[in-house]
Amino acid sequence: MTESGTGPTEGYAAGSPSEEKPYLAGFACLVGRPNAGKSTLTNAMVGHKVAITSSKPQTTRHTIRGIVTNERAQLVLVDTPGLHKPRTLLGERLNDVVRETLLEVDVIGFCLPADQKIGPGDGFIARELKEIQQGKRRPVVAIATKTDRVDRQRLAEHLISIDQLGSWDAIVPCSAVDGSQVGEVTEVLSSYLPTSPGPLYPEGVLTDEPQMVMIAELVREAALEGVRDELPHSLAVVVDEMVQREGRPAGKPLLDVRVNVFVERSSQKAIIIGRGGSRLREVGTNARQGIEELLGQKVYLDLHVKIAKDWQRDPKQLQRLGF
Repeated sequence: MTESGTGPTEGYAAGSPSEEKPYLAGFACLVGRPNAGKSTLTNAMVGHKVAITSSKPQTTRHTIRGIVTNERAQLVLVDTPGLHKPRTLLGERLNDVVRETLLEVDVIGFCLPADQKIGPGDGFIARELKEIQQGKRRPVVAIATKTDRVDRQRLAEHLISIDQLGSWDAIVPCSAVDGSQVGEVTEVLSSYLPTSPGPLYPEGVLTDEPQMVMIAELVREAALEGVRDELPHSLAVVVDEMVQREGRPAGKPLLDVRVNVFVERSSQKAIIIGRGGSRLREVGTNARQGIEELLGQKVYLDLHVKIAKDWQRDPKQLQRLGF
């Protein structure tokens, strides 16, 4: 179910019927308020985990590129932090990242979860996008995410609310969880990409994120599960070292990965470590499985939890932690 505007490929019928359509390649940005389903949709479109997901909002800190390649187009997805009213210097910097990204992409996907009513946060983003549409003339596709969580009546009401929120080039409902209309989202976003002599990235490449960044994100995802609401904002992860262990048998390599997990207070450190270190062991086990799948080899994961007091408000510490 879509309401499509005039994408750049529509009406391309010059020449004989056998003439092929041009190849399209470019960048798309998924934007939305925190926890709108952007990372989950990115992973569903790519068909592989390239962005961390969490039930907690505001988990994406880096612009993660997922790459979707088919015979007709290559869509490079840029996943951003959720736009929100910032309370810290970190929050301000995350918003700046989003705005800079929006100005550089070819098409924007605005994610609005179907299980939540349109709110002030969505209105805030819609106004920002209206300025970009008018100034930079970037097409914006409104995407109703999480449709698996609502019935047909609620979805219909949500689509009407989205239509009334702004002037969109297309509206597409989808569910990244059950896969409904995910291919349609890819197709609609791709239709607004510029023509290209070929793909921007080699076939088979799913992301251009450095391995160390993805490893840090996998550790942070594991650490975020099942913790108190205030902890996600206070958690930063830095990969300190990655070295192949010497003296291993041929054909059985082992990678030693040392990772520092930073929190702001001793009480948060206690939450991450858990009673007798039980929670940290669980975090390590879950993260290691994801890292081994990413790297395709056995890993020894060495986790250390450290306190960096009020790092979200300290420019020097923000820089040291990669923000």
